Amino acid sequence: MSSTTRQTLLSAAEQFCSAFASQSPPSEILEKHFTSKTNDIIVLEHGLSRLAPFLGREYKGKDGVLEYMKTIADQLSFEDMKFGNYIVDTETQKVSVTGQARFTNNKTGQGWDEVFTYVLEFDQEEKVKKYEIWADSGAAYLAGRGELK
Repeated sequence: MSSTTRQTLLSAAEQFCSAFASQSPPSEILEKHFTSKTNDIIVLEHGLSRLAPFLGREYKGKDGVLEYMKTIADQLSFEDMKFGNYIVDTETQKVSVTGQARFTNNKTGQGWDEVFTYVLEFDQEEKVKKYEIWADSGAAYLAGRGELK
């Protein structure tokens, strides 16, 4: 059983989410919030890969994190990101959190309000080693095609 406390994991998750919400540079997020064992890092945004280029594939390692963040930034912008409803599991070293934001497709300018979920798995030093995202891939797809109504 882990010696990590609920409060320690909650604080690490809150800091991670705050870095995203404040649009910190990807290199800073990687350095401050992801495990130093960079080969262990996995980022996965769930969904069908044919709907958006950042969906349905594992981004691995330091380069994978940066590639994922660059791909997202090329496709989407966001504003008013907020997080809440943190669920902490100290036994599995995971935190689930719900977020919400206004997303806009950079190519078409079409935007939508979205609620999404992160599941963050931490290492023994309370650094993220697995970052999973569940979001509205349908809205991202339609906005990318200019068909979001």
